[in-house]
Amino acid sequence: MFLKGFYCIHDGSVSVFAEQASMFAKEVAHDFNPLHDVDAKRFCVPGDLLFSLALEKYGLSQNMHFIFSGMVGHGVLLNLPNTDAERIDVSDNQGKTYLQIERSGGLSRDSALIESFTRDYVAFSGQNFPYVLVPLLAKENVMFSLTRPLVIYESMTLSFDHLDFRQASVEMMEPKMEVNGKRASAFLHFQIKTGENVVGAGFKKLAISVQGGYESGPMQAFVDDYLARKNGYLGNLAVLPQ
Repeated sequence: MFLKGFYCIHDGSVSVFAEQASMFAKEVAHDFNPLHDVDAKRFCVPGDLLFSLALEKYGLSQNMHFIFSGMVGHGVLLNLPNTDAERIDVSDNQGKTYLQIERSGGLSRDSALIESFTRDYVAFSGQNFPYVLVPLLAKENVMFSLTRPLVIYESMTLSFDHLDFRQASVEMMEPKMEVNGKRASAFLHFQIKTGENVVGAGFKKLAISVQGGYESGPMQAFVDDYLARKNGYLGNLAVLPQ
């Protein structure tokens, strides 16, 4: 699959180097979260890359729930067990779990379908900031820290009516945010389509550390800096010789 260049295998375990994770975030997901920069002090592998690796390994089930329970660092060896179980834990060699997967219903191992859905979901997911999260923050009149933003990919849920199709795309539905003191949960709902037919739905849940009082000026400056970094990187990528 298209993920081949984004991970390594060592004695049956999977690892992702910072360079691979950063390239996936920027060039596949168009996600420029500083946590995925190679030199980030709190570097972590994108949750969307872990999700993609899980689909490549286990296929696409009719009902799936992913819980991201730990931040994967550079080169951490992950064990993706060979199993047909409905509950799977992806852990390191010390037994720390980073991803929990629950699945049920029909199963597809159609590589064309899995790649089509994975690419479209990851592209959708990578656009959450600023285009979805910023309006939600403004609506709820809260901010995250602009110096140390804490936005954690907490979980993701998928449900398909059936898996009898070859291509799938993801379409945003109305997102929602719930604020409880200094913690907010954002629910990014989407529907899954093949052509014009809706075949499923799901949502991504983010946990966000927030503070009261949305400030449009500072947030806009933060967004402008983020987009400048993104556009500069992608612009340089576009002119590189193929």
